[in-house]
Amino acid sequence: MNIHEIIRQPEGRRLEFKRELPDNESLAKTAIAFANDAGGEIFVGIQDSPREITGLPEDELFGIVDQISNIIHDRCYPPILPEITLLAEGDKPVIRVMIYRGSLPPYYLKDKGNRHGTYIRVGSTNRLADEAIVAELDRRKRNISFDSELVLEKSAKDLDIHTFCEEYRNRTGEALDDQALRKLDLIKDVHGIAYPTNALVLFSDDSLRNTLFHYAKVECARFKGTGSEVFIDQKSLYGNIALQAEEAYLFVLRHINQGATVEGVHTITRWEYPIKAVREAIRNAVVHRDYSALGRDVKVAIYDDMIEITSPGVLPPSIKFSAMDLRQSEVRNRVIAPVFKRLGFIDQWGNGLKLIADELRDYPQIAFRWIEVGLTFQIQFVKKSSGSGFEANTTQETTQETAQETTQETTQETTQETTQETTQETTQETTQETTQEAPKKRQRNAKETLKATQKTTQKILRAIALNSEITREELADMIGLTSDGIKYQLRKMVYKGLIRREGSTKAGKWIVIKSD
Repeated sequence: MNIHEIIRQPEGRRLEFKRELPDNESLAKTAIAFANDAGGEIFVGIQDSPREITGLPEDELFGIVDQISNIIHDRCYPPILPEITLLAEGDKPVIRVMIYRGSLPPYYLKDKGNRHGTYIRVGSTNRLADEAIVAELDRRKRNISFDSELVLEKSAKDLDIHTFCEEYRNRTGEALDDQALRKLDLIKDVHGIAYPTNALVLFSDDSLRNTLFHYAKVECARFKGTGSEVFIDQKSLYGNIALQAEEAYLFVLRHINQGATVEGVHTITRWEYPIKAVREAIRNAVVHRDYSALGRDVKVAIYDDMIEITSPGVLPPSIKFSAMDLRQSEVRNRVIAPVFKRLGFIDQWGNGLKLIADELRDYPQIAFRWIEVGLTFQIQFVKKSSGSGFEANTTQETTQETAQETTQETTQETTQETTQETTQETTQETTQETTQEAPKKRQRNAKETLKATQKTTQKILRAIALNSEITREELADMIGLTSDGIKYQLRKMVYKGLIRREGSTKAGKWIVIKSD
């Protein structure tokens, strides 16, 4: 293991750096969050900001190792067994604590219980899990999915599934009778009565669907420019989920351009975006979204510079977008996904990412970016030549690459802004330049600083539009600034009248007032 490669990675869902041994509860929370999610590594002896190998006192190493082991054993339940190893960089020893994905979630603090002591990993922070997340972790332990759970409010025979049955017959040529519904786990018998699962309610057009899953919709929007303040067109797709993906895809086609070239006797048409990849991304958002996430919908947003698709739920732990060419598959919705496969929306398990990767090769002018924003997963198809700050992107990016690029960009932006505002630095710059060059350079720097600041502002506005309850720490992870840097930016935006805060610091939310 190369420690220099490790320290180049950003903190995130599977990685945390500590200069010294953290306090007992902080270490236990991180271990619990990693065990409840994809697992992760804690490196003690590496400072995060600025990133530097500081090392630990050599004569205290084994005592620290014992402390780590005891803290995790004493504070966490069910038991978590860390793998603790020592690394060395010259005379600077570092401790690596590996936490594996647990098989008995939810994991929680012993003294607080699973209702108040369960933590999950969101970006590079540990967040207290709410009841819905605790329930989802418990389902994972029992190896069942949310869409397979029964709905007892109404029997299956009283549920309105007429439209879904017609769609199923048209696409498969088969009748969706009771036998087929049972085979697909869409209905189950309890004391001789057939009840629908959550999946069948979601596929239905019944009023029960709107009562239980009013948030299970797709919000489509075409925005003016590159911000999310002015709508050109907007559509909410409330119908059953079997129809949502294709309706959202048609909305996209209405709002993107198509060109034509003549090659010999043939006219070749070409869309400005890789539409097969976009279609696959929309389907994945509907099929694999977290339907247990209350109050969250799928969003399909079209800007002048990109198409952005946001789906509730973080990426499954086993899926890596950095290996898009490989056939990867982890099904969150174990009833819904097979039905979509029967309907022909899913070609073959694990082919979705490969399909996206293959088509992106024919669109070198389009950058592909993905990011986890809080408890949502977001995909972006970005025009590299749009001037949106994405020109350096490649068609396949990992979270590491995205975070590194964002960190470099925002650090540069912050430094430029600070340079403009600090009299001392301005004086130093003037002494280094000739009298003729200095005014021109200052003017050029001022324009660059203004442009950079506007980019950061737009990123924050977009993030708030997606999640009004986003925390300062989550914004810092997403934008690439420190928490204090985000605090400074938010204060400026409030002063300018762009946003306002409603409610308390912990329980409130952000409101977008107007664009920059």
